[in-house]
Amino acid sequence: MNSFKKLTAGLVAAGVAGALLTGTVVAPAHAANKKIAFVMGAESDPFFQAMKVGAEAAAKANNVDLIWQGDASEYSPATQIPVVDAVLAQKPDALVLIPTDPTALQPSVAKAKALGIPVINVDTHVGDLTDVLSFITGDNADGGAKAADAMATAIGWKKGGKYEVVVGLTSATATTNVARLDGFSKRILRSYPGIKIVDKAYSQSQPAKANTNVSNWLTKYPKLSGIFAIDGTNAAGAAAALQAKGLTGKVALIGYDAYKANVDLIAKGVFTALIAQDPAAEAKLAIEYAVKYLAKKSKSGIKKNVVIPNVVLTAKTSAADIAKYTYVQK
Repeated sequence: MNSFKKLTAGLVAAGVAGALLTGTVVAPAHAANKKIAFVMGAESDPFFQAMKVGAEAAAKANNVDLIWQGDASEYSPATQIPVVDAVLAQKPDALVLIPTDPTALQPSVAKAKALGIPVINVDTHVGDLTDVLSFITGDNADGGAKAADAMATAIGWKKGGKYEVVVGLTSATATTNVARLDGFSKRILRSYPGIKIVDKAYSQSQPAKANTNVSNWLTKYPKLSGIFAIDGTNAAGAAAALQAKGLTGKVALIGYDAYKANVDLIAKGVFTALIAQDPAAEAKLAIEYAVKYLAKKSKSGIKKNVVIPNVVLTAKTSAADIAKYTYVQK
């Protein structure tokens, strides 16, 4: 899973390897003097900060203005919708949207369409993708399944045993969270009988809330075997809670997202594994697709769905791969 060849093969299958791995643009199409808006969930999240690096690089390479907006810290439809409305009022030429809820943000896509603004979804998506030019994301169901495998290994799963695990999420409806939980749950059901998900809790992309959720679990479930932190902020909060209670290595922690702070905790035994995405590549491709569409007013060469493989980072991962997949922030 940590193989560079496997990642490259997956990207070639998606038709984006050259763009994502070499830093070149998808096509020599430029959209000078165009404005592309990019609205994410919570700007303080290192995942979105890493996305910004990719988005800015693509905007600069293609000579377009980037409007980067999102709520400062909370991941929710209530905070995101006003941001989208404000951005649309600026009349961008295209909108890249990471919807915090597939239903609540559907009207935002309809509003953009009515204004003649093409929309691309990245990371998460709205429920009806008919009016979305492209949806670009990581392989979330696969990531959840790989997290289940890592969890089973970490807790020493054996047939006939009984194990309690919990799951920390940012949102009950964000499509990434839903797919990861689905992949995790199905793999456990199919392959690891005896592991039971006894609780779930939500953090709205705030590590402090995730920390509180985990602290509550550690009191409520004294026999807790493991925690699946389904995204980076939950991983950060869970790691802090385990360390504060002196439970490093005693409760297995499988996390998502290769924030540098979280990656550094793999060597310390706080995380057994981290599932790494490529947020910069997702954002970069979204900008390039928008540029291509604006230049040609054609969907030619634009894939409707792009799924980028995950990489599992553990204490056995090479230093080179750890450095390669750790999220870069400005």
